[in-house]
Amino acid sequence: MSKLPTIIVPARLASTRFPRKLLHEVRGKPIILWTAERIRAVAPEFPLYFAVDDDALERCLTEAGYQAVRTRPDHPSGTDRLGEANSAVGAEAVINVQGDEPLVTGEQIRALAAGLEGEASIATLAIPFERAEDFANPNQVKVVRDRAGYALYFSRSPIPFARDAAGRVDAAWLAQHRCYRHLGLYAYTADFLKAFSSLEPGFLEQVEKLEQLRAMEHGYRIHVGITDQSTIGIDAPEDIEGFEARLSAAS
Repeated sequence: MSKLPTIIVPARLASTRFPRKLLHEVRGKPIILWTAERIRAVAPEFPLYFAVDDDALERCLTEAGYQAVRTRPDHPSGTDRLGEANSAVGAEAVINVQGDEPLVTGEQIRALAAGLEGEASIATLAIPFERAEDFANPNQVKVVRDRAGYALYFSRSPIPFARDAAGRVDAAWLAQHRCYRHLGLYAYTADFLKAFSSLEPGFLEQVEKLEQLRAMEHGYRIHVGITDQSTIGIDAPEDIEGFEARLSAAS
């Protein structure tokens, strides 16, 4: 890449579990502005845009001095929304930070940028599992990598399967054998974003319900960087309390 990727935050107002989540105020400030200010603070060198589908979100961001790109409301995924936004922005590469992740770190953002410096069309991150119950949880996605750090597969099943332990692993086993949980942070080349919406959904994607498998089934390479920093998103109203606690601890 000849220059830094651009951060584009896909910001959709509708939310099934938490209606109008991104405009919900915490300490008098909407969640989307907590995220915007966090990105500016930890990664000020990266250009920053927001891909929005609603007047209220656009107004909230632009009045606070941020750049918003209006996108269609009917995109099936955040990746499609990024693709439309980047057709206007024109970045060579795009980092996707979710609007409901107001505790994203600069280290995570820079690791994503570094992941696109090789042969990958997509970069993402993973963190080692520590608890056996998390490794068994189908809602925590696992990833296995090759020696160069490129993804071999993503799954909701515990992979790799511990054959000698008959699949029964504990925290001690995980401490000895590093297995990785996928974090939902991504970076993409512009060429991939342009092609994504025309890619036919694949068998593996439809079985596992994991969008990144569509890219792999079509031959795109995904670099998986390893971090020790987990993501903390706000998915439901009960997550607000945890975010408030983190704010209090940092103050």
